[in-house]
Amino acid sequence: MDDATAGPNADVQALSYEQARDELVAVVGRLESGAESLEESLALWERGEALAARCQQWLDGARDRLAAARGETARDEAGDDA
Repeated sequence: MDDATAGPNADVQALSYEQARDELVAVVGRLESGAESLEESLALWERGEALAARCQQWLDGARDRLAAARGETARDEAGDDA
């Protein structure tokens, strides 16, 4: 089982791209502040990794959809010429 889908970060999979991105920005800010304990910093790091992976899933999906749309358009145009 993937760490991003198990344990305390299981809810990440339900987030939209914007929600995951915004929370990731907040997590990075907290980590950069250095005000958290080591244990909390580790938990934040793990959360950030899960959020970053979720954002990448959304971006990969969007890229795949665009590629599919371009491929369909190219086939449609090629079919029009035939």
